[in-house]
Amino acid sequence: MKDIELRLVCELIKNSRKSDRELAKLIGVSQPTVSRIRARLEKEGLIEYTGVPNLRKLGFEIIAIVFAKWNREQYPDTRVPKAQDFVKRSPNVIFVSTGQGCSADWVSVSVHKSYSDYAEYMREAKSEWGEFMTFTGTFLIALNSDNVVRPLSLRYLADCLVKEKP
Repeated sequence: MKDIELRLVCELIKNSRKSDRELAKLIGVSQPTVSRIRARLEKEGLIEYTGVPNLRKLGFEIIAIVFAKWNREQYPDTRVPKAQDFVKRSPNVIFVSTGQGCSADWVSVSVHKSYSDYAEYMREAKSEWGEFMTFTGTFLIALNSDNVVRPLSLRYLADCLVKEKP
């Protein structure tokens, strides 16, 4: 990625509602250049637009990060279509992927309005997936905690991307 493209992406991460004219001033190029680069990056799928809401103000109390290990010896097929169906029926699930770490090879991130909402989600997950995987651990984040050092936002990623560039 060229330096100008990276700087544009970083500015959009900070505030995607800025006009192309404002962005051009910030990164030191013309407005048509910003418009052209933005359109290409959108077309290539390098940038998408979405709001990052304040989950606490929306009534969520918990973010749950759940780790699981797939039983590959007994079930070599990971049954991804079934997993996709479960996620579609669970709108509070915001991320699911394979990975490695914490004695797990699957991770999910979900948001819940209460502990009982989280417990019901886990009951359903274990009921549908208990024979296929072992749930190895869960990390619960209380959104109403006074110990939040940095709130959930991607704005900090923009600073990190700029610092990494030589």
